[in-house]
Amino acid sequence: MDPGQALGVRLAEQDEAALEEAYALYGPSLLSYLRRFVGPDEAEDVLQRTFLDVWRHAGRYQPEQRFSSWLFTIAHHRAVDTVRRRRDRVVDVDSVRGLVGEDGRETAATYADAALVRAALDRLPAHEREVLDLAYYADLTQREIADRLDVPLGTVKARAARGTRRLAGIIRDEHLGDDS
Repeated sequence: MDPGQALGVRLAEQDEAALEEAYALYGPSLLSYLRRFVGPDEAEDVLQRTFLDVWRHAGRYQPEQRFSSWLFTIAHHRAVDTVRRRRDRVVDVDSVRGLVGEDGRETAATYADAALVRAALDRLPAHEREVLDLAYYADLTQREIADRLDVPLGTVKARAARGTRRLAGIIRDEHLGDDS
């Protein structure tokens, strides 16, 4: 069982610490997801409503379900509700474009996957995590990373290769059998 599923089971048992852990682990990714649809001004409120619903409906979580997908689906529903409440305002088409089709499951799954990768990255040794963060999140080349970290280019390449292999192993080991 992956850590997310274990959190879901604990939540279903009304474990308040599990709610805090879920918020700490998935909150940043959920907030990023929500900002995309409701904008930065409302995203925090929608995030709070999402976790309130998570707590209220924790008993509905099924352990065979991927926990992160379940969370992002709830967030998606709260985002849709928020956009629908804007009846008296004009809604920008771009802000709801990603909410259409298959009720947003594909987008929610993408963000859920990103949250899993982010959590796995946090388990890497700092020197490997730093290289991968700079490469993928800061969009730096290996040469730019070497310059920024003041290390040889070969060191950056080795850390990136080892970190990527280790990351794949963490994700595979923790989420093996996850068929979502």
